[in-house]
Amino acid sequence: MSNQTIKPVEHPFFGEVISTYTRAQAIEDGVLIDAGPMAKEVGFKWPVALTAAVWSDCVAWSDADSEAQVYQDQSGRLWDVLFMSAYAIRTNRDGGGRLNFSLYRVPRDGFSTKPELVTLKLIVGPGDDGCPVMTILQLQED
Repeated sequence: MSNQTIKPVEHPFFGEVISTYTRAQAIEDGVLIDAGPMAKEVGFKWPVALTAAVWSDCVAWSDADSEAQVYQDQSGRLWDVLFMSAYAIRTNRDGGGRLNFSLYRVPRDGFSTKPELVTLKLIVGPGDDGCPVMTILQLQED
């Protein structure tokens, strides 16, 4: 054994952090949308957020959309996304921090009335405080 004292590194290997972007900032900016209390109602124990792209494609729905296409409501569409992601977690045998899942949704395009299959991914990772959080993204998003 040595009596040498280990000095802390004065200059990190990759240099100083230039900037950070937190999950809270992403939610505030609208890049992520918090699923709110409905996530707990579905059974999630950790916070869940959806990317703005997932929200726009699979959740967002207005009265005008119902008049032009088929009657739906935004809370029902959010429930579908959350329920199917929770179901995928319960039936997944692989484990890990990433999981793809599919659901049917009516595209919000001004004319469609029939549901189409869409595949999304769910990622589990550390939140701003290091506690686990879940994010639902489109397949091409990181």
